Amino acid sequence: MPGTFIDTFTDSPTKFREALVELKLLTAEQVENLRVQSINSGQTVEHLAQEMGLLSEEDAVKAWGKVMGLPYVDLRGVSVKREILQTVPERVAKNYAVISFEKVGKRYQIAMADPRDVQALEALEFVTKKSGLLVDLHITSHASIKTAVEQYGSLSGEVNEVLKESEKDVAIEDVDEDVDSAKKLEKIVSDAPIAKAIGAVLKYAVKTNASDIHIEPTENEIKVRYRLDGVLQNTLNLPRKALPALVSRIKILSNLKIDESRVPQDGRFSSKLQNREIDFRVSTFPTVHGEKVVMRLLDKAAGLKSLEDIGVSGRGFDKMVVGLEKPYGMTLVTGPTGSGKSTTLYASLSRLNDVGVNIVTLEDPVEYSLDGVNQSQINPQIGYSFASGLRSILRQDPDIVMVGEIRDQETADMAVNAALTGHIVLSTLHTNDAAGALPRMVDMGVEPFLLASSINTLVAQRLTRRICEYCKKPMSLNKNEKETIEEIISQMPKEVRAKLKPLKEYSFVKGAGCDRCGGSGYKGRIGIFEVLPMSDGVKEVLLANGSGDNIADKAIEEGMVTMQMDGVLKVLAGQTTLEEVMLRTKE
Repeated sequence: MPGTFIDTFTDSPTKFREALVELKLLTAEQVENLRVQSINSGQTVEHLAQEMGLLSEEDAVKAWGKVMGLPYVDLRGVSVKREILQTVPERVAKNYAVISFEKVGKRYQIAMADPRDVQALEALEFVTKKSGLLVDLHITSHASIKTAVEQYGSLSGEVNEVLKESEKDVAIEDVDEDVDSAKKLEKIVSDAPIAKAIGAVLKYAVKTNASDIHIEPTENEIKVRYRLDGVLQNTLNLPRKALPALVSRIKILSNLKIDESRVPQDGRFSSKLQNREIDFRVSTFPTVHGEKVVMRLLDKAAGLKSLEDIGVSGRGFDKMVVGLEKPYGMTLVTGPTGSGKSTTLYASLSRLNDVGVNIVTLEDPVEYSLDGVNQSQINPQIGYSFASGLRSILRQDPDIVMVGEIRDQETADMAVNAALTGHIVLSTLHTNDAAGALPRMVDMGVEPFLLASSINTLVAQRLTRRICEYCKKPMSLNKNEKETIEEIISQMPKEVRAKLKPLKEYSFVKGAGCDRCGGSGYKGRIGIFEVLPMSDGVKEVLLANGSGDNIADKAIEEGMVTMQMDGVLKVLAGQTTLEEVMLRTKE
């Protein structure tokens, strides 16, 4: 907006009420009732509507934007580039609720929470004249301003600032990577700036909902990468000389040996960040350029999801529930590391959790807290393994047992025996598909006839990225994509195909890429599943020493929806893309 900002906007209650109706935020009848109540109470229509739950803050801001002729912008969850943010000084942004959030051509896009605030307009005019900025003004909510203001302390700026502060007090480049100077290193890692640097890395990981943090030394620098929605993204580059201090600080937090850098070490620690209690699983690994650190983030207080929430649907949902509700037997969830198996186990436990049953779990580690469930964490260092723990659990009079993972014959034998003796058993296994779990258990030494009698359901899963709801847009399939989808649909069970419309009647979408999804077009993840019940036909193939492929063929013949089929169904529902499904399910 060129020229002066002052005296540009009017404050018209009448126009505000008209805008509410025009934008279909409220009906004309609602607005009239509110106007009458406003006269009687002396409160504004806006205040009354929000107090009664008829109008949100964001909707009220949209209406004022229409009155003032200003475009509305929602900055909640939007990542603003540091150089753009700093065109408005942090002090001005905080004091006057003014933020710079984007640059279009040569013009900066500025958002204000209250464009009627004369002092804020004067402050903005001073800033723009002083720096010669060309700006376009927008209106936004106080919630958006708060989110954006928090970004002034961005990760790279914050970490590099504290590292520079550390260098003033301690010459970190003088410390040998082999930790010869223990006293000097101890001083560094206990130094406040180093602690702040690690704190900033952890805080931003939690803020962005990262599942893992990778601190990777290279020849010339340290790369910090976050895994977001299953994909590693480069977040920060740090000076190479800071590696010994950063790694040693993490080791101290994790109760690891700081003077041992030649062998891998594993540890864990907890911290309260963003008002959330987060557990960090830490793994160090020696490389030619120094020790690499990977930290897995586990939020124990995260809201537990139901089977429907994580993506189990249709025939797979029905078969899985039938298996869980049997009075005894085992449900095995399979898939590679990071495919969401633990989340599926917790969703299953949530469904089974009842005051009348005794549920005991054995986990590595305990990832979520479940009310009414007795959760135990293994500790191999003292001989408390899945096998020894399971032996103890069975003396605790359990109705339902969850074993985090079956890794060896002893654990497999005990889990099968527990399932045969009246217990519901839930566990995981590392195999590529549901059918492959049976030969894997046989390889461990479990007799096929015992598996046939003890297993109720086998589940395999992968996680695919969800299309970003904020930037999704219509797309057209090319010839190859249409042929791929049609081929997969043709392989689906008849009852599933019968419920589908012709392909031409579906509208397909993809994410265009926006600030909320980091330009990826995806935000969040959803599971794709195949659920294989232990039917009489599958038992026959298993007892005849059939391979995983033979078992899978029999299950598909009996109506099993494979992960690839389930993925295509989610593509048709607009939840993910064919590219994602094929990437996660390729052989």
